[in-house]
Amino acid sequence: MSDAGRQSFTDKAGSALKPDSQKSTMEQAGDFVKGKSDSAASTMQPNSQKSGSQRVGDTVSGNSNENQDSLLNKAKNAVGMGNNNNA
Repeated sequence: MSDAGRQSFTDKAGSALKPDSQKSTMEQAGDFVKGKSDSAASTMQPNSQKSGSQRVGDTVSGNSNENQDSLLNKAKNAVGMGNNNNA
């Protein structure tokens, strides 16, 4: 369960599993805004105040704010579903 004021894990997973090529412009814009908002919330909330599940969720989704791809994005890129594919 995600902490209050944070994007739910199911929403994150749902948007991450659907390829960008199958999303409307509005969906892509919404994902972008939600992602930036959640990242900002992650930055503002000290790790000591996050629940255990939120710390794990931030690690998996790449909200550690160290400019590294998330594990999920790395997996998507590996199978050609991410933004780094050259198809």
